[in-house]
Amino acid sequence: MRFLAWTFLIFITVSQSIASEAIPGPRDCFWLRGPFSSDPYINVAYPDSNVYYWAAVFSMPEGSNLELKGDYPYSRYMSFVSYDEGGRPIESLADYLITSDSQNPFIAGNNRLNFERSYSINVINESPSNERTAGEISKDQSGNVLHTPEYLNKQQLIVYRVYLPDKNKGVDGGVELPKPSLTLSDGSKLIGDDACKFLKTKQRLQISFDALGIKPDLYRELITQPDKPDTWPAHNPPKWFIQLDRKSLIGMYTGDIDPDAPRSEGGFYPNLDNHYIRTILNRKHGKVLIVRGKAPTTPLTYNNKETLEEAELRYWSLCSNQSFANTRVNDCLFDEEIPLAPNGFYTIAISRAEDRPRNAIKECGIAWLPMADDGDGMFDNDVTIIQFRHMLASKDFEHAIQRVMKQDELESVMGPYMPKTRYLMPNQVETIFPCNIN
Repeated sequence: MRFLAWTFLIFITVSQSIASEAIPGPRDCFWLRGPFSSDPYINVAYPDSNVYYWAAVFSMPEGSNLELKGDYPYSRYMSFVSYDEGGRPIESLADYLITSDSQNPFIAGNNRLNFERSYSINVINESPSNERTAGEISKDQSGNVLHTPEYLNKQQLIVYRVYLPDKNKGVDGGVELPKPSLTLSDGSKLIGDDACKFLKTKQRLQISFDALGIKPDLYRELITQPDKPDTWPAHNPPKWFIQLDRKSLIGMYTGDIDPDAPRSEGGFYPNLDNHYIRTILNRKHGKVLIVRGKAPTTPLTYNNKETLEEAELRYWSLCSNQSFANTRVNDCLFDEEIPLAPNGFYTIAISRAEDRPRNAIKECGIAWLPMADDGDGMFDNDVTIIQFRHMLASKDFEHAIQRVMKQDELESVMGPYMPKTRYLMPNQVETIFPCNIN
């Protein structure tokens, strides 16, 4: 009962037919919540706008076995991650770790477009005994198992992610969502709607409030500290932070950051294969932020390329977000859509649409990322949070965010891949970066 005093309950009560009309995207009786992305309403936990997430909430009957059977999507990446009631990850099962009779399209060198794409994974109601490698390509063996231990009231939670579906393949990557197959203790097997009924997939989602954001009253306190300027905590030039624990996330506002804090636990339902750096902007320092740096190499998949290539990262992106109180994404730029100079460096302009420099277009070699007109979505129209994602680094890419263990190592480890930033006005951007289009 004490737990319920500091939690809130989310429960979808509308029928699937009504929900499918009101909320875009595919879903079914198991993957009932989602797809999460940049949709104006199902937009929480800082999703990448080029990614689609579905959440399944369920309870396995005593002595039962649960399989999820699906097809590898036509996409850059997919994964299953289990979580606890605080939005903390328990175990990740990335695409390349899932073996099957078909050829896995997420292993470098394999054909991405094979017709036969089926796989099956086992969901186990136990905590993992060993920590599976995440964030970089490893030689781990998964056994196609995802440990998903129950928490309060025997609830279990899995998030299924599809990153950057191939062009014209749809948000699900051109395949159906994975289907549950439940074997009960007496040996009877249930699939589809019958399995969902026994798994109680329509039950209320039980999570702590801070799993999806900082409480608004705390957020207001953080941005209105009496001894801080009205642009706090935005620095000029912006200061980048690696993702640590939740205390260190708050430390971006208070300065209280534990240098020995654990990695990848400070976000909101984080993907363990991603590592992040983030900063807070305030357009009172300048209406346009210019970001420059060297781009890591990634496989080119969006235009339905046949073979997955080896690269420094599987995926990277830069996203514009609102506050930690609502954890909404405004928009993101993914690797393939960012123009690069001959030396492999990018230039990105971040601003409101009304302040977009006229040369912030692909033809001029400058990408553009929007700030929201209502800023943090809560109290300050000038605030934006931006963050870089590095996904699944190769073992020999020494400049990945995954290699940064301490905050003070950030610049030395990332080297030329570390983003350099400067606030400017739109006319200054057009003057400093002339466009030579004839």
